[in-house]
Amino acid sequence: MNREAKANFSLQFISHTNGNTTYLDGIRMALEGGCRWIQLRMKGAADSEVEPIAVEAQKMCREAGATFVIDDRVEMVKRLGADGVHLGKNDMPISEARRILGDTFIIGGTANTIADVEDHWKSGADYVGCGPFRFTTTKEKLSPVLGIGGYENIVAEMNRRDIGMPVVAIGGITTDDITAIMATGVSGIAVSGTILRADDPVEKTQEIMRLLAIHERQMP
Repeated sequence: MNREAKANFSLQFISHTNGNTTYLDGIRMALEGGCRWIQLRMKGAADSEVEPIAVEAQKMCREAGATFVIDDRVEMVKRLGADGVHLGKNDMPISEARRILGDTFIIGGTANTIADVEDHWKSGADYVGCGPFRFTTTKEKLSPVLGIGGYENIVAEMNRRDIGMPVVAIGGITTDDITAIMATGVSGIAVSGTILRADDPVEKTQEIMRLLAIHERQMP
């Protein structure tokens, strides 16, 4: 992962549509609020539906200096020249994606256990999205909820096994959770509904960025 992507890592916005907000609307508001890592996630949609949205989202991210990752669609990532791909547990294996994409693309993987994390590390992942923190309605087939203790245990075990890979916490995270989650040693958080359900999504994104900046300043 290059230096710019690492700098953008602390807050990841996972695109979603809730009936009132389109995918691109949500991405635009997250970018306006200061988020600099966008994941376009359109599970169940055809490539023909996803690609025009991906093209426009990538343009918006480029203009904002944001990292742009597409969920699942490895070939589309390569074709469009996106920054990377995020792969769920039932998507293409990370090792296969790395073979197709080479070393210049970011590859992230979904994890729920230290075994998942270690498998992704050995397969060539750049980061893991680890969760869920709590129950969330934005994802089907939810893995067991981790909570604060789950992240503490995974980070401690990663340190013990010398796995030097960033972890982003995901799954039902609200602004009230950020301080405690970041204190576990994870590298960032991913949100979707917390931003989109807010009365002012731009302001909510700014609030999250402020909380993350406070944590960073307090780190030794």
